[in-house]
Formats: sequence, structure tokens, C-alpha cells
Amino acid sequence: MKNDVMAFVRRIDLILLGAVLVLVTLSVLFVWSATIHRDAITGGDTTAYLRKQTINVAAGLVLMVGVVATNHRWVRLLTPVVYLGAVVGLVLVLVMGSTVNGSKSWVALGPVQFQPSELAKLAVVIAMALVLAERSEGRWQARVSLGDVVAMILVAAVPIALVVMQPDLGTTLVLGVTVFCVLAAAGTPRRWLALLALAGLAGATTVVASGLLKQYQINRFMAFTDPSLDPRGAGYNVQQARIAIGDGGIFGQGLFEGSQARAGFVPEQHTDFIFTVVGEELGLVGSLLVIGLIGVVLWRGLRIAARTDDLFGRVAAAGIVCWLGIQSFQNIGMCLGIMPVTGVPLPLLSYGGSSMIAALLAVGLLLGISARSRRTGLDRSGPLQDLRSRDRLQVAAVRKDVAFHRN
Repeated sequence: MKNDVMAFVRRIDLILLGAVLVLVTLSVLFVWSATIHRDAITGGDTTAYLRKQTINVAAGLVLMVGVVATNHRWVRLLTPVVYLGAVVGLVLVLVMGSTVNGSKSWVALGPVQFQPSELAKLAVVIAMALVLAERSEGRWQARVSLGDVVAMILVAAVPIALVVMQPDLGTTLVLGVTVFCVLAAAGTPRRWLALLALAGLAGATTVVASGLLKQYQINRFMAFTDPSLDPRGAGYNVQQARIAIGDGGIFGQGLFEGSQARAGFVPEQHTDFIFTVVGEELGLVGSLLVIGLIGVVLWRGLRIAARTDDLFGRVAAAGIVCWLGIQSFQNIGMCLGIMPVTGVPLPLLSYGGSSMIAALLAVGLLLGISARSRRTGLDRSGPLQDLRSRDRLQVAAVRKDVAFHRN
């Protein structure tokens, strides 16, 4: 038993784990730096957010370890429960949630506030992986069928619709692109993906033209091209974010020494605009270090997706990488002024228990899949063709054996 445990521990992806631990440690420091001079939100307690984010990270790490210790095939069995919990949480938000920055995204659980849409991101990914795995097992057909694609889209459509009703434009965009990437990773034919992309573009155009979005949301989305559209909101945020990052120069002003952070010019700097703290206080060098660490997480995740011998684990790993990569690009691009301001946190760095716990749960699943993968080499075939080819060979062998015994 002890030898099995030690063998399992040795198969843990230490590079991925190390990058994540460095990121969450930096998260505590950056959140503390962003809030240490903000008496309005700390009540004069300079260590308030240091303690809060430390608790968030600790809770996330404990849950991450729990997921790593749980076989991802058990996670597969629990996926319907996770999915149902996310949907129920999103419904509760609409019924009894509190509105923050124009979006009803939070629900109170006693003294703790939770954002169900963060859990919904993980739930959508593993639910789509489960649908594909369940429909593909023992099937002779190698390619993704139209029924597979429709089933995966329907599973994702329910949480996305509930998020749209909040309305949370940023999370909707992240979920939409993540779903598209999961379908691509699952081996969906390119012509189908092109049709889905066109349908998504048509749907977004219809939403804007029909007036379902409020003007401030449209202005917030377009402020990255013209800050004057929302000079007191997203336009102001973009301008201040650019100034803060530009002030950092090559090596930065030093941790806790950022002039913009000390003056409080950048709104929501400890949450959505945490990357401005990195740019101002650690400069270009520190920013590249953080981006490099995020890149390591994505690289190891893709490697895990390519190596696993389990269809559910493979699609889930690819989906997690898509989600974390898309959201990281959106957040950092928002701070640099090359993407619209949509209010999504930077995974593993921004303040918040919901986002931190969801991201660390996803990392735990990646680590668990990696440790239990029996494959030793990278597969250079299509995304899922090797797994389905192996299934076909197994089915053929069984049929041959049955025929032999009958004769």
C-alpha cells in the first residue's frame, strides 16, 4: 500500500504543481499590495485582505489535494452532482442573489458570499466531457457524431442561459469560447465548428440589436477601442490600467511601492485589475514572469490531455486548459487595453474565494489525471482518434473471441 502511494506521488506533475504554488503565493502578495492602502475597503486594517486571500488559497489547496487523491473516474461519477449544483446555484442567484457592478452574480451562504458562475465553468467542462465519454464507449464509430455535438451543446446551454440572465457578459463570453474549444478538442469536424462560430456571431448580433443588453454594457464592451464611450466607467478603468502598467517600466517600482496602487486610481485593482499591480510594481520583467508561469500551467495541462488514456480525462483536461487560457488572455488583455472590460478575474491570481477555489479544483483534476495516466508517450494523431481506434480494436477482439468459441 505504501509503495502504491509513493508511486502515485512520484507521478504527480511537479512542474505544474510548482507553477501553481508560485502563482497562488504571488496572489496573496499582490492582493495585499493592492489593498494595503485602501482604508475604504479594509476599514483601516492593513492586513485584512492578506488574511482573506490566504484563507481563500488555503481552502482551495485543501480541496485541490482532495481532488488529486480521488480517482478522476470517481470525479466522472460525481459530475452530474457538480453540474446540478452549479445549475441550482445559478438559479438561486437569480432568485435571491445580490447585485454587484450591474450583475446579479453573488449568493450569500451565511456570512460567506459565493459566485456560482465560477463553479459553472468547471461544471460545463466536465459535463461535456462526460456526455462525450458516455456516448462513445463501446461504439464502433470513430468520429464525433452530430448527436454528440448536439448533446454537449445542450448540456452547456443551460448554465450559459442562466449566466446571460444575470446578466454577466464576461462569464458568458468565457463560457461560450470554452464550449467551442472543448468541441474542437473533442474532434468535431471543422465545417461544423465554422457553422457554430457563425451561429454564435449571429446570436451575439441579435442580442445587441434586440436591446437585451443595456447601453452601459455595450459601452463597457467597446471602451477598449474608444475610452470616451464610457469615460467614468470602463473607459476610465482602461486608461488608469494602462498608466499603472506603463509606470512600472522594466523592473517596476517595487512590491508595495506602486504609486497608482497607493493612490487607489485603478478601480477593482485587487480583483479584475490585479495584473496592473504586477505591471506597476514588478515591471516588464515581473509581468513576463507571471505570464510565463500561466503559460507553464497551460503547457502542462495540454501535455496531460495528450497523454491520458481515458476519454473523459482527456476532454476534461483539454477543456480546463481552454477555460484557464481564455480567461487569462481576456483579463490580461483587458488590463493592457487590447480586450474589452468584461469583469472576469485572472485565474489563480485575483482576489476571491469562488474563482480561486474553482481554479484550484480544476488544477487538482489535472494533477489527478496526470498521476493516473498509464500512457508514456505523446500521441501525435488526432485529438481523440487514438482512443476510439483502441476501443474499436478491443471490440473487434471480443467479437473474434466470441465467434471462435461459437465454432
